[in-house]
Amino acid sequence: MSESIRESYIRKNPKSALLFPKFKEIFPSGGGGHDGYVADPFPITIERGLGARKWDVDGNEYIDYGLGSASLLLGHSHPDVVEALLRAAPSGSHYGSPVEKVLEWGERVCDLIPSADKVRFVGSGAESTSLAIRIARAYSKKDVIVRWESHYHGWHDYVMPGNLSPFDVPASTGVPQGAIDSVIVLPPDLDALERTLASRNDIAGVITEGSGASYGTVPLAEGFVKGVRDLTQKYGVVMILDEVITGFRWSPGGLQELLGIEPDLSTLAKILTGGLPGGAVAGREHIMAVMEQTGDAHHDRFERVYHGGTFNANPYCAATGVAALNIVGTGEMQLKADAMAERLRTGLRNIVDKYEVNACVYGESSTFHIYFGAKSIDDLDARSLKSAPPEVQTNFRQGLQVRGVDLMSRTSGVLSGVHTEADIDKSLEAFDGTITAMMDEGLISHQ
Repeated sequence: MSESIRESYIRKNPKSALLFPKFKEIFPSGGGGHDGYVADPFPITIERGLGARKWDVDGNEYIDYGLGSASLLLGHSHPDVVEALLRAAPSGSHYGSPVEKVLEWGERVCDLIPSADKVRFVGSGAESTSLAIRIARAYSKKDVIVRWESHYHGWHDYVMPGNLSPFDVPASTGVPQGAIDSVIVLPPDLDALERTLASRNDIAGVITEGSGASYGTVPLAEGFVKGVRDLTQKYGVVMILDEVITGFRWSPGGLQELLGIEPDLSTLAKILTGGLPGGAVAGREHIMAVMEQTGDAHHDRFERVYHGGTFNANPYCAATGVAALNIVGTGEMQLKADAMAERLRTGLRNIVDKYEVNACVYGESSTFHIYFGAKSIDDLDARSLKSAPPEVQTNFRQGLQVRGVDLMSRTSGVLSGVHTEADIDKSLEAFDGTITAMMDEGLISHQ
């Protein structure tokens, strides 16, 4: 009898298996810094990455569709980004003062993002949504934020309600009732939003992951984001567009440039820094003005948004951010990534059809998603699209890993501008073998 997917995974990764108990001694669940790093029976420990590929501690090579949780549109260790970091490193990492490179970085953001009159750098994507929510509340002098079921905006208290199904319970314990009460969670329905905005006068803003939940795992209806813009303008509430993933990936100016809309505030991270830690809030000048220090003691203490952060806009991230955005601004990387994603999606659909598997393939821009359980995602909501059986998700990803391909999360991934046709064709062989293995093990079925 041939090896199972799990047996192959264990056999190919002995060093990762040995490291995992040591990780568990030090870190809760052994994940290190992220819940997504936890895997059964153990996660693969990665050693290095270059271009569209990465290598683990056992020497296994992977075509990578995780790409630093979608931060590496330019691929791993892009030479311009590496050179920028190496040039900046000898001069020091922190001065407690502005640096000229940060000015250049901010200018790039304002040049590329249509709604960016002013920008404020932060330490991560989660920090960007946290600050954007605070700015919206300060500007409007109201407390309540509307968000959509299953959209992902980080891990802080104000985005835990509605993050995971069931959506009427926060995605984490430790979230105070006050935070829960200040958030309204709606299904992605414009009529529901209008009813809410029309019936309440305490709403500060609406935050939306522009691609739909989890970089398009749960797509939004065509025209939805524009509808949010129209309704927020009609009722005078702040529109926050979460472009942590779509920013610079959907186009050089993000999803907003592609759709021709301008939110009041945009949250950015990932590609913004060239793959290093960091994020930003960008927005309209009259809204960002709530952060202005005037020198008036009363205003600066009681009428403005306070914001700190030791490593915000540090010289290293500014240097790599400028290098990355100089490349991103040409649009060439996005075109290549989108083309390779379409090639991959087409190939995956052919595999699904060949084996008559009860699954479908979808995605926009440089993303791809596979849903096991239906031939179409029409009429499926977040509860369905994010609830594939754990054994299906685990074996699918591990079946690909033992064949030299890695994903981002669940059954999805993103591409870079350095993936090649040869990478796609080799990846499709791995997908074909994995689908066959899963069918042999009875994990997935015919339509």
